[in-house]
Amino acid sequence: MSKDRLEAFMDAVLAIIMTILVLELPKPDPMTIEGVLALSDIYVCYILSFFWLGVMWVNLHNEWHQIEIINKRVVWLGVILLFVTSWIPYSMSVVVTYPTSKLAMVLYGMSVLLVTIANLLLSVSLYRCHVDIETCDSKKHAWIMRVKYIPDITIKVIGIILSATVYQPAAIIAVLVAMVWMLIPVDGWYKGTANK
Repeated sequence: MSKDRLEAFMDAVLAIIMTILVLELPKPDPMTIEGVLALSDIYVCYILSFFWLGVMWVNLHNEWHQIEIINKRVVWLGVILLFVTSWIPYSMSVVVTYPTSKLAMVLYGMSVLLVTIANLLLSVSLYRCHVDIETCDSKKHAWIMRVKYIPDITIKVIGIILSATVYQPAAIIAVLVAMVWMLIPVDGWYKGTANK
């Protein structure tokens, strides 16, 4: 099965999801500098959500660039990824509506965590669909998955727990830290070789 239709569909849905984020932002009341500054936490949540989704899109693009053929598992994991990603604008709107609620922050953190897990499952399935699997270093790919996703998921889980218990904004801070972690190139860190 060709990847082109699914890739175009995922790009379109992600673009819509990222656009919906801005529609969830409240208007300043009153329309003054103070009114705008009063919404600064909400703007930070929007900016973080937008760029976190952007990082996910860039990483997907990089992974899909190497793939030529996909299977039904990849198609369904792509649909699942889009489904859980579509919750991001909703969970952000809950944070916007209830900015002091620990539960709202936990909901946001859980939404981001589910997207991360779906993205990991899709990434593993994409790798397994690689047409020229002989040229791929499976140990390196597994190592990169561990180095990227285990810390990413761990940071988000810790953020959710801290948001629920002691520090409400911890989930948002965890998303920021995990996003920065995902931007760090780790390919050069791998010391193994394909022949081992």
